[in-house]
Amino acid sequence: MHNGIDLDVYFELILYPVAGLFIIEMVSRLAKIANWIKLLTQAVMCVGFGIAYLTMHVAHWLTGGVLLALAIALFYQSKLSKVNPQRALY
Repeated sequence: MHNGIDLDVYFELILYPVAGLFIIEMVSRLAKIANWIKLLTQAVMCVGFGIAYLTMHVAHWLTGGVLLALAIALFYQSKLSKVNPQRALY
């Protein structure tokens, strides 16, 4: 069963959030942005991609769900990093 999306499009859908996480990481390191701000920005980006993937014409439920779960973890790490930077895992 073919849903109209080719394999290269699936690879692009996977690469966009990874590229977003990488770009946020590199910019925050170069600009020496606080760790909790970086994590918060990455979480917001994951929520955006997760919602976009869940509302697409051909919904990508698993990818959207994983991105939303990652966003929850990033929000938690951001909170830990802001409250006590020494306690943060990274």
